[in-house]
Amino acid sequence: MALKERLGTVVSDKMDKTVVVAVINRFPHPIYQKTVSRSTRYKAHDPENNCRVGDRVRITETRPLSATKRWTVAEVLNKADKKEEALK
Repeated sequence: MALKERLGTVVSDKMDKTVVVAVINRFPHPIYQKTVSRSTRYKAHDPENNCRVGDRVRITETRPLSATKRWTVAEVLNKADKKEEALK
């Protein structure tokens, strides 16, 4: 069985060794054919606390690590700008 992978954006890094990643799913509406966007938030394991809010990451499915954490950060694709971090 292949592991599932998702691409998303980190929306929260306040927890220790955990980040919340928002994955956007785009699909055409079944009747109107307009593109509809829905986002799903996944809690992902980040053992070194490398990820920051705004980073683009790839997450992969893993065994259950806690009550809600079933994903792990495979790689950071794009780092967020330093300006965005300074505004927080």
